[in-house]
Amino acid sequence: MGLLPRTERTPDGRRLVADRVVDADPETVWTLLTDTERWPDWGPSVSDVRSSDRIIEAGTTGTVRVAGGPWVPFEVDTCEDYRWTWRVARIPATGHRVEPAAGGGTRVVFEIPLLAAGYAVVCARALDRIAELAERDP
Repeated sequence: MGLLPRTERTPDGRRLVADRVVDADPETVWTLLTDTERWPDWGPSVSDVRSSDRIIEAGTTGTVRVAGGPWVPFEVDTCEDYRWTWRVARIPATGHRVEPAAGGGTRVVFEIPLLAAGYAVVCARALDRIAELAERDP
């Protein structure tokens, strides 16, 4: 992870932000984040996905199988301008965004609701996996 998680104002209010710079272009990283078939590759808490759309958009619905647990419904709330947010079991969950990084590469960001601060550890592992995948398969 680039820096320790910190609070930041997002379009959804104050969130804890975990981020990392990846040596890949924004489109490569965005494709990885929005392709539901790739979520288990980088998401430590996701073991499987059933989705109305392979590539998400606002309104995409489905279920995710939580690692070692049940299938949980999700709905993508927003998906535009290299940022998407969703609700899992009707609860606002992490936001995801990519942006050009100063000095090159892409900054990958997870926006974590403050009440879910403990999830930052999972997001840190996800950022490592995203970097491995994006830098390996440009």
